[in-house]
Amino acid sequence: MKRASYIQDLIKQGENQYQDFKFVINDSKKIARSLVAFANTDGGRLLVGIKDNGNITGVKTEEEFHMVEAAAQIYCKPEILFKRKDWIIDSKKVLEIIIPESKNKPHLTQTEENKWLAFIRVDDENILANVVMMQVWKKKKSIRGVKIQYTEPENFLLSYLNQNDYISLKQFYKQANISRYRAINILSNFIVLGLLKPIFKENNIFYKSPS
Repeated sequence: MKRASYIQDLIKQGENQYQDFKFVINDSKKIARSLVAFANTDGGRLLVGIKDNGNITGVKTEEEFHMVEAAAQIYCKPEILFKRKDWIIDSKKVLEIIIPESKNKPHLTQTEENKWLAFIRVDDENILANVVMMQVWKKKKSIRGVKIQYTEPENFLLSYLNQNDYISLKQFYKQANISRYRAINILSNFIVLGLLKPIFKENNIFYKSPS
């Protein structure tokens, strides 16, 4: 009962920031995108053998696990490490793939166009990482650290977010009347220090206060 209850509790949560359902895995390249997105963000899990509506169909063959292995080893750069757990629910096997948040970001995956790109997890979607996130990862690896000087653009950003829920990169550099490069630098600094977090709305990445 504990096993059934554990999986059922996860299914009730639905697909979210930390969880994705997969009915079947038959393409290593496609599953690599989910692995990369979880590793590049907060970590998460794949539940294989579960439909999007939460119905348990079960994993049919061990080949599906080998597809995940191939995705992590061949189509993720650098390779992504994960844990596997098998659960039997009503005589059906559910495969739980647990992906921890990586300490070696960014991880890239090969797209259909043979480009190597980074993705992040935002709510229940895997989103292409933009230039701001690439700067965030670069700065987190740097030994120089991050320092914020509260000049006019920084103060504008704080004031804007006190009155609005979120702001985009374009909105920021247009309304603050600064270069795109400087806006990227400021936003990435704020994210590194935990003062902003990215959200995905209307097919765009926005930035908001974490509280």
